[in-house]
Amino acid sequence: MNEVFDEFRSALHSVWHRRWLALAVAWGVCVLGWLVVAMIPNSYESKSRIFVQRDDVLTQQIDIANGGEKEIQRLRKTLVSAVNLEKVIRSTKLGEGVQSQRDMEGAVGALTQKVTVKSEEDNLFELTATVGQGSLSDAENARLSQEVVQKLIDIFREENTAGNRGEIAETLVFLDRQLEERKQELEAAEQRRLAFEAEHPELIGGSDALNARLTAMRTELRGVDADMAAAQSALAAINGQIAGTPATIATAGGGSAQGALMQARSQLAGMQARGLTDSHPDVVATKRQIALLEPQAAREGAGGGGGTPNPAYTSLISIRAERQANVQALTARKAALQSDLAAMMANQADEPAVAAEANRISRDYKVLKDKYDELLQDREEMRLRGQVENERSSFRFEVIDPPTVPRAPAAPNRPLLLIGVLFAGLAAGAGAAYAMSQLRSTFATTGKLERAMDLPVLGSISQSLSEAGRALRRKRQRQFVGAAAGLGGLCVVLLATEFVQRGMGA
Repeated sequence: MNEVFDEFRSALHSVWHRRWLALAVAWGVCVLGWLVVAMIPNSYESKSRIFVQRDDVLTQQIDIANGGEKEIQRLRKTLVSAVNLEKVIRSTKLGEGVQSQRDMEGAVGALTQKVTVKSEEDNLFELTATVGQGSLSDAENARLSQEVVQKLIDIFREENTAGNRGEIAETLVFLDRQLEERKQELEAAEQRRLAFEAEHPELIGGSDALNARLTAMRTELRGVDADMAAAQSALAAINGQIAGTPATIATAGGGSAQGALMQARSQLAGMQARGLTDSHPDVVATKRQIALLEPQAAREGAGGGGGTPNPAYTSLISIRAERQANVQALTARKAALQSDLAAMMANQADEPAVAAEANRISRDYKVLKDKYDELLQDREEMRLRGQVENERSSFRFEVIDPPTVPRAPAAPNRPLLLIGVLFAGLAAGAGAAYAMSQLRSTFATTGKLERAMDLPVLGSISQSLSEAGRALRRKRQRQFVGAAAGLGGLCVVLLATEFVQRGMGA
């Protein structure tokens, strides 16, 4: 730590010993730096805030407002495009020195760096232009910055109100031309499809349509099978009911054994219809009862008697006929479906090349048809948009804060630069003095001499001055303080002059 402190003391002594050199270098650097700062032209910044809205109630109602946000972003990006900036340069003083296309490209590139568009909200933008031409006065630069912003606003308004209708008209012409070309291609594809379908009606729609028909036929066939099973079950049930229902009803003269026999048979038919097997106890008991009643009913029938036709039996017979017809119809339908299904599968397997051709024709026609419908929809939407633009523009443009002529320069920050040059000059002077001390083999302290010579130092002798020498030293110190104060005073004067100029400009 002591060595560091000694080095610091040595450096200070070296700089102080050559303070006039340090002061001279500081004066030279400061004067040169202040001249450079004074030559930097003032840059003036003009700002404006604009509000842009593309959608209104009408465009939302007709559902053509989907591109509003994208349109706003496009407008923001194209506002400072090279074409617009070239128009600004040609219409302002920025284009006075432009003689060739290369000069124009350079001017556009320089202006691009000085014009910015910042989004504050979705539809609110801040437009800023900074102008600082060395060939122009401060007042001219201030007015020029305001003119640049105002010209950009005018170009923006002109291109997106009046120019929007022309863009829509050009788009409609392009869409009409594309629609006509697609229409001819679609008609040719349709003629090819019709000719192929007339030659191969079984492959209408291509393999996709054929597969769809096969799937539908298989589904229908499964449905017919299910319906047939249900119809056959219903027919079996009605047959069981007919078996247990007597054709005639016993009247006066008939015995009670016949009535009991008919009732027992009806009960047995009902049990069988419910699915009871022959080994079931109720079925066994009923059959035993029938066996006992049959001889008695036969004796009563032989003894005479009569009966009338049973209405229930007649109704059951008609229902059975209807269900038999239903089963026959389902059987015929199933046979027809199986025949068609086999024929279609045979055609698909026997002619794979024809099926592939049918698939290609169908696919080409569908692609052309979808593209034509899409272009037709776009054309109608664009035509409707054009009518909206003619009747009522959906473009809303409003200048919230108009550009004004700035009173004070935005750059450079001269007070900060002046103070920075002062500190840079002082640092350069101290550095020059210290560097000069390192070029000469002198020692500021005894410790440094002892370390350099690696010999013990017995002592040191202080400088002894006469009265005339001390007077001369005091005189030179006053001169040095005056020169240093003059450097600081010059910096203060320059700062005061800058603030006065700013105040006069404001």
